[in-house]
Parts: sequence; structure tokens; C-alpha cells
Amino acid sequence: MARGWESKSVEEQMEAAESRRVERKAADAVTTEQARVDREREALQMQLIRIRRELEDARHDRHREQLQGAIKHLEEKLAQVG
Repeated sequence: MARGWESKSVEEQMEAAESRRVERKAADAVTTEQARVDREREALQMQLIRIRRELEDARHDRHREQLQGAIKHLEEKLAQVG
């Protein structure tokens, strides 16, 4: 009778440990996804800074239009990322 009790206790402990591993893995996945989103947002912001500086120095109308279009596109993507 004691062995049956011990084996159930061990089984419960193993199930609890597996449950904790699954929860940690899920939390890590969320953290990984958030890190990816943060990197994407930062890259978009850096591109915006670079293009805005380039726009300040642009002298030709066509080049300015292209840069303004790029800024609009990057701002839209940034809004989608969050």
C-alpha cells in the first residue's frame, strides 16, 4: 500500500514538473516574439531617422518625393508593428 502511494506521489511530481516546463516554454515563446517585435520596431525607427535626415539635404523635387513616400511607408509599417 505504501508503494502505491509513493508511486502516485512521484507521478504527480513528474506531471507538475512537466506542466512547469510547458508553462516556461510558452513564456519564453512570448518573450522571443516580443524581442522580435522590439527589434523590428527599432529597425523601422532607425530607417525613419536616416531617411528624414536625407530628406533635409535633398535638393531635387523627385528625390524629395521618393523620400517622402518612403517615410510614409515606414510610418505605416511602424503603426502596424505597434
